[in-house]
Amino acid sequence: MALAIFDLDNTLIAGDSDHLWGEFLVEKALVDADYFKARNDAFYQDYVNGTLDMTAYLDFSLAPLAEHGKDKLNILHEEFMAGYIQPIMLNKARMLLNQHRANDDTLLIITATNRFVTAPIAKALGVDHLLAIELEEKDGRYTGKVSGVPSYREGKITRLEAWLEDHDCSMEGAYFYSDSHNDLPLLETVARPIAVDPDEKLANIAKRRGWKVISLRDA
Repeated sequence: MALAIFDLDNTLIAGDSDHLWGEFLVEKALVDADYFKARNDAFYQDYVNGTLDMTAYLDFSLAPLAEHGKDKLNILHEEFMAGYIQPIMLNKARMLLNQHRANDDTLLIITATNRFVTAPIAKALGVDHLLAIELEEKDGRYTGKVSGVPSYREGKITRLEAWLEDHDCSMEGAYFYSDSHNDLPLLETVARPIAVDPDEKLANIAKRRGWKVISLRDA
């Protein structure tokens, strides 16, 4: 029995749910299409490059959530799941999760995407424990601001340490599966770092350090 930690975007699913949510908003004409798409794409490229200004990105990406009530947002998310997320769910990811369940491991997703976007995805994957960027609420609506420490880079470790204390769990023998060099701080912390369909930088690091590399993409 061990803790099995998973990144979500481009790890357990074959795409980035945060970026795709932005594309969905453009498709639904809920944002200024040209401006929002350009900014969304630019921020995503910054993430890929490892140069993302997370504060600026969160100010941008969370603002649309403050413009609608939760009932409407939940309806939109159901459509988003059907059109954007279900097509990129991975059979091999489900098999991997089931392998850890069979070992009685504790499954945890930790992601730099916000809880509104990711909680239904974690539920669809059957993973009960989720650490995501938390959203500030006021009078039953999202404010467009973050609550607490964003689970990004070193922030994933900060959030994980608090979660471990709350759940009386240990990092002994823990796994962490990720595709991104942005997750190096946590990959370097766990006993079993595993690169999943890694980006070029992470692939090179994993090779040098002898880390396991796997693919969950369907052949």
